[in-house]
Amino acid sequence: MKLLLSICLTLCFVTVCFAQHRSRGPSVKLPKLRQELLKRVSEDQRIRSELIKKGIDHPDKILLSQMNKIDAVNTARLKVIIKRYGWPGPKLIGPDGTDAFFLLAQHADPAFQKKVLPLVQKAYSRGILTGQNYALFTDRVLVESGKPQIYGTAAKHVDQWNNKVPVFEPIEDEANVDKRRAAVGLTPLSEYREFLKHLYFPEEKPKP
Repeated sequence: MKLLLSICLTLCFVTVCFAQHRSRGPSVKLPKLRQELLKRVSEDQRIRSELIKKGIDHPDKILLSQMNKIDAVNTARLKVIIKRYGWPGPKLIGPDGTDAFFLLAQHADPAFQKKVLPLVQKAYSRGILTGQNYALFTDRVLVESGKPQIYGTAAKHVDQWNNKVPVFEPIEDEANVDKRRAAVGLTPLSEYREFLKHLYFPEEKPKP
């Protein structure tokens, strides 16, 4: 349950990423793998969208079980891909395939995420991953390890929010978090808080 909110948060991050730059490019070396990853993401997003529609504050147990099974199967597949290709980038699977691979990794189990964090850091330094995705993954691993997050991308579960206002997991040097967020292409924390509020509680009217 602790991960349900952060799992669903990826929905909005990756939706933005796919919309930003997701042309296929002139060619990819592994078009079949790209198509497979996109298909897996489609199923990943379908189950999470259903969870949100049913009510994220009281998640449907059957849907939650289905989601966990989907994540486990996808994680097993990611391990095979990484063993063969390392962290795949746009030249292998296209920009959208790269985002798809990241999303599936973002929904893997904490042990897997911690193990591949160095690969994520390397992919970011090489320009394979966006700053937003790098921040999201880094914060996920830190929070799961019981450490303060760096970029403020991880909020607590909705049952710990303050009257439907998001409450974030502890943030290291929170006074300067917006500087770090800007460095990786994220909006200020206050804007992100409002975004999350209206993502999960769309019936609440935005402030004038």
